[in-house]
Amino acid sequence: MTAATAAAQDVQLQPGPRVPRPRTPPKPRTSPAVCLFSQHLIKVEYESLGMILKELGFDGCNLAIIPGAHVPPEKAGSDLMREIEAVSGVGLEVPIITTSANSGADMNGRQVLAIAGFMQIPLIRSGNWKYGGAPVDTRLAEVQREILNFAGVARAYNIAVCLQNLADDYVGAAVWDYDGMLRGIDPRWVGYDFDPGSATLAGGPDGAAAGMRVALQRLKAVTVSDAAWSKEGSRWKAAPCPLGEGSVDWQGFFGSLARAKFNGPLTIQMRYQPKDELAAIRKDLDFVRKQIAAAYGSAG
Repeated sequence: MTAATAAAQDVQLQPGPRVPRPRTPPKPRTSPAVCLFSQHLIKVEYESLGMILKELGFDGCNLAIIPGAHVPPEKAGSDLMREIEAVSGVGLEVPIITTSANSGADMNGRQVLAIAGFMQIPLIRSGNWKYGGAPVDTRLAEVQREILNFAGVARAYNIAVCLQNLADDYVGAAVWDYDGMLRGIDPRWVGYDFDPGSATLAGGPDGAAAGMRVALQRLKAVTVSDAAWSKEGSRWKAAPCPLGEGSVDWQGFFGSLARAKFNGPLTIQMRYQPKDELAAIRKDLDFVRKQIAAAYGSAG
């Protein structure tokens, strides 16, 4: 009996409706599965997620199991399987889940991992860590221990951990911070969910290209966002923006993905605040589809 099956059986012992059977894994892909971060559809019930995503033209969904989501961490035991089935039941993929947990000691996070493992979700994007004013070397050593601990629990459920690169005070804003911590760790179980927009915010107009060179060797997922740098007087500033309107070299980015034969999940996550979110989702999706077609050719 696997750890995931045992955990799932524990869930079944709790009062409630019949637990769904594990889904059938999707067929192998030759290009990325284009997903939407589920928080962008937070205004609809999760039972409708799959239908709306299919109508929009997505391949799947990156389900957020975070505070304020359709299914917050404390509700995973009763609702996560149903949310997964709301998407996979209409023929779409759930190749990755995002959690707020970043420690193996987080019991809600453990439950999310157990259910995700039972439902054969291959990837989980972990929560994040901040420096918080601590000395860099000290903080990186602490985070390394947390990553190892969390990844050890995830591995027991046959799930690989994806680390995000977020701008500002987050550990990993400079991707090479993670690179040093991950040396010697099996790349099958810990890798990157690389976001070129966040890398551009953190490292300037060339930040995405520099970060991608580091992330590519452990790339498990990508999140696409964009950021524009502009000059006001003598000062430069950056802000998130729609895809294709910022400083990211998208042709180069998707070209790198295609050359690496990357076929993992690609999540559209809008870090800007559009006036019409649904129209913005459609526009970003159309942009991504065109980039994949140009980089991957007919296989995209």
